[in-house]
Amino acid sequence: MLSVAGHTFQHCDGISRRSFLTAGALGFGSLGLADLLRAEQAAGIQSSRKAVINIHLDGGPSQLDTIDLKPEAPSEFRGEFHPIHTTLPGVQISELMPRVASLADQFVFIRSLVGSAGRHHAFQCQSGFNEKALEAFGGRPAMGCVISKLLGAPDDVTPAFVDLMQGRPLVRNSARPGFLGPSFQPFRPDMSKTFPRELEAGMKNELARLGDDQTVSLKLNPSLSHNRLDDRRSLLAGLDQLKRNVDASGMMDAMDRFQQQAVGILTSGEFANAMDLSREDPSTLARYTGPTVKRGTQSTTSEGPNSVQKFLLARRLIEAGVRCVSVSISDFDTHSANFDRLRHLMPIVDHGLYALVTDLQERGMLNDVTIVAWGEFGRTPRINTKGGGRDHWPRVGPALLAGGGMKTGQVIGSTDRIASTATSRPVHYKDIVATLYRNLELDARKITVNDPQGRPQYLLDDGEPLPEV
Repeated sequence: MLSVAGHTFQHCDGISRRSFLTAGALGFGSLGLADLLRAEQAAGIQSSRKAVINIHLDGGPSQLDTIDLKPEAPSEFRGEFHPIHTTLPGVQISELMPRVASLADQFVFIRSLVGSAGRHHAFQCQSGFNEKALEAFGGRPAMGCVISKLLGAPDDVTPAFVDLMQGRPLVRNSARPGFLGPSFQPFRPDMSKTFPRELEAGMKNELARLGDDQTVSLKLNPSLSHNRLDDRRSLLAGLDQLKRNVDASGMMDAMDRFQQQAVGILTSGEFANAMDLSREDPSTLARYTGPTVKRGTQSTTSEGPNSVQKFLLARRLIEAGVRCVSVSISDFDTHSANFDRLRHLMPIVDHGLYALVTDLQERGMLNDVTIVAWGEFGRTPRINTKGGGRDHWPRVGPALLAGGGMKTGQVIGSTDRIASTATSRPVHYKDIVATLYRNLELDARKITVNDPQGRPQYLLDDGEPLPEV
């Protein structure tokens, strides 16, 4: 949670701040990304404010119950859901996704996602890499952290990368900066009160061991004016120079960078304004409120209809200037009661994707914002006998893409008769990450960042942007 408490003070622009400001209660009218895009479009100028919304379907979604149904397969594979027609001729998806089906021309349905490391977190979706890659040097960085390094600056009024993931991806630090060091760790506002997500007992223990550093809470000392903040920051920069020179871990540089960014965030109001959903039009909030599903079962670790508003939060952050937002929806780890749980969960995802794509489209932002929705792996074709669930299946999984100026309205890849393996056009996680980089106008196979040994490392060592899109 971002909060600022203190007396009213004046900036050089003459704007006064209220005496008490909370995350989202801070800020004044300014040109957001949507306004900027509309103005540029009217002037014939192409925007360079490309952005990515990375939606992690925490736990691993079933390909057979979402976008790759096999109605002709034996009952122990095909499950309980029926396929429905989409706006694309000959393309069918799950009956749990009617809104996406009605908007299929705006999506790319990838049925052949391969290369999963089989690990239960979101790191591969955040980076494209196995977590063992360059482990000796601190590991590969998440894509958002790379974007922070390449496209962000400490004096930005919004972070380049905001991690809104909860549950398993948060506990396991899936959006970590790797060898880039702590200076480029993600900005993680505490959303636990707005979007509660019950953790499994084991993950509660994991999170407790990590301490309180996973999320960010900023408060401004009431006695500090804007000018005093700048003076204090300059003084600390001078006093800490010697420490920084001998700090091999990079933590001092990270503290300096975070401190600079914290000043900009707290005093500009752009970020806090974006985080305040109460400032949104009630009709838009209603648009991003998921359906109350009368069928199905909500597990203790699955989220409710309110979680759709995470997508709204992501859109607002992009409008404010954030370049990459990661979001999670839980819990697709359906080892038991797969069908009852998906009856609750998939309509929430369906509603959220439809609301996000249509909202961005209406605001003139869709060509600049790339959306990806995927998980760490697929689920087993065969339904298990211990509780009607599907287990982990790293061999193949589903993914959806939208926006970003891509050629949508198509299906990429296919699987065998029980969706157990890709039979055409396998798409690796790195291929999708390469596509996301390309949509940000970054060539991942040509741009490098230095590892701790000073050696240049390409953003990706493999994978190519999808030529189909």
